[in-house]
Amino acid sequence: MSAQQSPAGGGPTAGRGRSEDRWSLVVAAGLLSFVAMLDMNVVNLALTDIADGLHVSATTAQWAVLGYQLPLVALLLPAGRRLDQVGTRSALLLAVSCFALCSVLAAAAPWAGWLIAARLAQGAFGAVLFVLMPVLAATAVRPELRGRAMSVPATLGPLGAVTGPVVGGLLLDHVGWRAVFLVKLPVCLVALAIAYRAAPRDGGLRAPARDSAPGGSPGRSLGDAALIGSAVAAVLLGLTLAPGAPAWLLLALPAAPLVVVWCRRPGGRPVSTVLRASGTAAVNGSVLALAAGFAANHYLLAQHLRRDAGISATTTALTMLAFPLGMVLAGRLGGRLADRWGARPTALTGACVTALGMLLLVPVDADWTPADISWRLALAGAGMGLNGGPVQALVMTAAPPGQLATAGSVVQLARSLGFALGPALATAAGAFGGDHVTDVRAGIGLATLMAVTAAALLLLHHRTERTDRTDRTAHGQRSGHDGRTDRPRPAGAAAPAPAPAAADHAAEPHA
Repeated sequence: MSAQQSPAGGGPTAGRGRSEDRWSLVVAAGLLSFVAMLDMNVVNLALTDIADGLHVSATTAQWAVLGYQLPLVALLLPAGRRLDQVGTRSALLLAVSCFALCSVLAAAAPWAGWLIAARLAQGAFGAVLFVLMPVLAATAVRPELRGRAMSVPATLGPLGAVTGPVVGGLLLDHVGWRAVFLVKLPVCLVALAIAYRAAPRDGGLRAPARDSAPGGSPGRSLGDAALIGSAVAAVLLGLTLAPGAPAWLLLALPAAPLVVVWCRRPGGRPVSTVLRASGTAAVNGSVLALAAGFAANHYLLAQHLRRDAGISATTTALTMLAFPLGMVLAGRLGGRLADRWGARPTALTGACVTALGMLLLVPVDADWTPADISWRLALAGAGMGLNGGPVQALVMTAAPPGQLATAGSVVQLARSLGFALGPALATAAGAFGGDHVTDVRAGIGLATLMAVTAAALLLLHHRTERTDRTDRTAHGQRSGHDGRTDRPRPAGAAAPAPAPAAADHAAEPHA
């Protein structure tokens, strides 16, 4: 990916003219983000039909979802490290083609084992797509337009997550469960055609050099993936089983030592290096917290409308669409505000607006009408739209040169973990509640707390960044250096003003 990662380090996109911006690639990144998140949600509704159609238990059918999510989460970081060393265009074409092929194989599954194998393979290629999406958007335009570009996949991804149940319900009612796997094919074909025509040629797909691969041998990469996958599986199982018996939460305890072991392995060290070099650990934590709050809130409200309020499936779907509508309307504005006023203030504003919308939903009751819920959902969705693109621009702009895919894989892992953990956390919150409405209120309160945590982490990132910048400037003045370079200042030269933070404004990636 070397040639195309240069925006982080001043390569081809530096000094690029307006006519050379490839907005079609930004659209392709958005389409892939939409279809990847659509896939994670559209299959959920089909599990009962899959179990009946393949004559298996509900537990076995659940692996149509888990078989996709586990390799997706486990392989995001290893894929990011490897993709930093291979051709972007060729990797993208291969991943999209194989992702679409796996959809066809899943739809044609004659038995459960076939379906699970197809979903496992699709999750692996999905991990590659998740890593390449932000890289594709970030390298397609000039640095000063990066906030606007990143808002496209960051908005369309959650949009796919929210519209998945609606699309799935319509397909199940009128076509059947196999159609939920085929609905992604047209979007994949459009994205494939755009990438084939517009992506710069990179000399073909090539294997990364064994001696230069940060994660070492392929065996070590698989070991890293197993550690991350086991940690995530332990947490998800503990949270999911907790409502039946809270003692199941103890099952999540092994996750911490597994992560510690991974961080000490060669595969984990490059990720730690990227987080330290870019100073974006708090930003990635914010992405995870806000995604978890969003997923928990969406899951609980859909359950509440169907179960407690007795609303029809169609009315529930239309009510829940208020959230993505707010996201779409605010998403483009978020990118423009980030390019004009800075990515961090825009992202922080979005997190606060989302927290406010969720807070207004906490007193939800069975007497509330769909309109009472929809305007609050639209407000929370507008906040997510303002936050998504700018917060991703913060991470990608601060990424060290040559490690753009690694940085992209970390932020995508944070977002994917949030989407996976949100419903599980909402389910666990019900273990300590009473009636259904109380459980929903407790879960939405927890989702609100996650959104507040996301805003607090963005504030922490700003404070840490300012402290680091002040320390560097003070050190440069004491040592007679510039404070931003290693060159001594000439005698009598005025001390330069502190450099503006790259992460504070998407138009200043080299600060």
